[in-house]
Amino acid sequence: MVRHKFLQIALALFLAEFLCFQTARPCIAADVEPAGTKSDWHGFTKYDFVVDGRTCYLVTPKTAAPGRPWIWRALFFGHEPQADIALLEQGFHLTYCDVSELYGSPTAVKHWDAFYKYATTELNLAPKMTLEGLSRGGLIIYNWAAANPEKVACIYGDAPVCDFKSWPAAKYPKGPGMGKPRAAEWGTLLKAYGMTEAEALKFGGNPVDNLKPLAAAKIPLLHVVGDDDDVVPVSENTAIIEARYKELGGLIEVIHKPGVGHHPHSLKDPAPIVEFILKQTQIALGEQTVASAPIRNVSLRGSFDRCRTRFEKKGAGHVAFIGGSITEMNGYRPMVCKILQTKFPDTKFTFTDAGISSTCSTTGAFRLERDVLSQGPVDLFFIEFAVNDDQDAFHARRDCIRGLEGIIRHVRKHNPQADLVVTYFVNPEMLKQLQAGKSPLSIDAHDTVCRHYGISTIHLAQEVADQITAGELTWEKFGGTHPAPFGNAICAQMIEKLLVAAWAKPLSAETELNPHELPSPLDTFSYSQGRFVEPTQAQVEAGWEWKVPEWEKLAGSKRDRFVKDKMLVAEKPGAQFSLAFEGSTVGAYVVAGPDAGILDVSVDGGDFRPVDLYHRFSSGLHYPRTVILATDLAPGPHQLVVRVSEKTKSKGTSARIMQFGVNGRPETKVDAPAR
Repeated sequence: MVRHKFLQIALALFLAEFLCFQTARPCIAADVEPAGTKSDWHGFTKYDFVVDGRTCYLVTPKTAAPGRPWIWRALFFGHEPQADIALLEQGFHLTYCDVSELYGSPTAVKHWDAFYKYATTELNLAPKMTLEGLSRGGLIIYNWAAANPEKVACIYGDAPVCDFKSWPAAKYPKGPGMGKPRAAEWGTLLKAYGMTEAEALKFGGNPVDNLKPLAAAKIPLLHVVGDDDDVVPVSENTAIIEARYKELGGLIEVIHKPGVGHHPHSLKDPAPIVEFILKQTQIALGEQTVASAPIRNVSLRGSFDRCRTRFEKKGAGHVAFIGGSITEMNGYRPMVCKILQTKFPDTKFTFTDAGISSTCSTTGAFRLERDVLSQGPVDLFFIEFAVNDDQDAFHARRDCIRGLEGIIRHVRKHNPQADLVVTYFVNPEMLKQLQAGKSPLSIDAHDTVCRHYGISTIHLAQEVADQITAGELTWEKFGGTHPAPFGNAICAQMIEKLLVAAWAKPLSAETELNPHELPSPLDTFSYSQGRFVEPTQAQVEAGWEWKVPEWEKLAGSKRDRFVKDKMLVAEKPGAQFSLAFEGSTVGAYVVAGPDAGILDVSVDGGDFRPVDLYHRFSSGLHYPRTVILATDLAPGPHQLVVRVSEKTKSKGTSARIMQFGVNGRPETKVDAPAR
């Protein structure tokens, strides 16, 4: 992962309130929908429309940052979009106006003039923006900025073309360039500029030649380059810009990627890019409040004024935590409770601890109603399942999404005012992936859900990886998968910073607390109506008993919380029961030990298929887990038949079912509960 001085501070939260601008138009907060088609883009709304005969895009944030800042991308829309997505999360708008075949020519600049007028008048975007140019996009961002320096907050160039004699020509009046000539592109460029080759090679209006207007306007520049780039050589482009801009007194930063060519663009961790843009945008547009210190690996999405209003004005609040053993242990959870009690000393809190060791988000979605929502509407909810979703070898990306999305939708239907935080803890294998620049499957899936619903996240896993890589922390000091107090304190501090940032301004008496929006589901089979169904509802046909297992006779350790509970128990092949249920999914919450067997399952008279209860942790532990028996069913009533198979991969053929998990009827409108 590339390091840069901003990474030591890392990703800032966009906290500053921007001043209203001294322009003819007022500060308008509402989004305007352009005429055109609308679609989803990485969980945000994207509009496709036409301005001045050019294809244009607008992507809107969940909540626009005050002042309506924006980033204007040139070319290759959607390629390596991590910085764009991070800025959308901070409330920026993202725009695009296609002039790809015009190579930054005067005609391209005129089209961009028309789009700028549309963006700042019709879309009510800020009068200054960030220009983003990848590769040949460098030509248009620099040429437009030179013609309109008063309209630019900062420039981000990524392996940018800064002289068309370098690319696509790869030729100079006195000899060839270092790159490879692109004949077709060179011909198109000459046509766009209306020049002969001889005229183009003498042209003095490339970005490298036209930096004075930018320096005079004090526009900060950031370039990200691969040092081994043989397509757009650094020495013929960025290096010249850097030297000349510094001579002119301009501010420029260059992030070098040793051993990297023209691709890949951007950075795996876009924090330095985002930090630069946030800082320069605040400077360009003006701050109304003082921003707090930037916060690394924390994503603040949306407002936490709903729970704050409950805490401050109502003097009461329900704060709940759900997750596995990391939540169940006396770790980050009691630390966060103390933070809230210190912040709101006069508030009467109800704290719900719904952490159960070994449980994943699938189990969480089914037990949510019993363990959390039955305690009343939740005002502030903390969710932790990344580690257990990762450690469960049976969790595909789909399962991670269905579990977490089900929890979020269920909570928000129960109380549309609920504010949520999802935290990503880490185990050794996840740590290795993060240090290699990869995102673990469970975190990637959960983050997809959080982006879609505008849920704030605490990426503790990345923070730990960053600190260990930088030599600031060791895995032993952090405490491992079940963190030591020191490691849990890192998480609690990150959560505290998130809440401090969210509550930076006093509550206004006019604060309007509308319900959180509930977008369409990512997966229509997510467990958003998950619930437990008692095993006593099953119709036993043979071989099953409702009893407390005789644990003293069984090999393997047991969780204390389960040893006194009655369960639906079978130990011999052929034992069979049926269950009538209504919903799209049915599962079984079981304890699967060294003798865990295989169940043969049939739905609505269909063929039997095997479901193995044994888990990779079952050899020495009666492991609590949820197995899905049937899913993707049509809404309505169904009949399940389950029997113990003669086949097994363990030391026995036993099954011990604590609950059935059912994802209920199709979603219906749920009114906000009375408070």
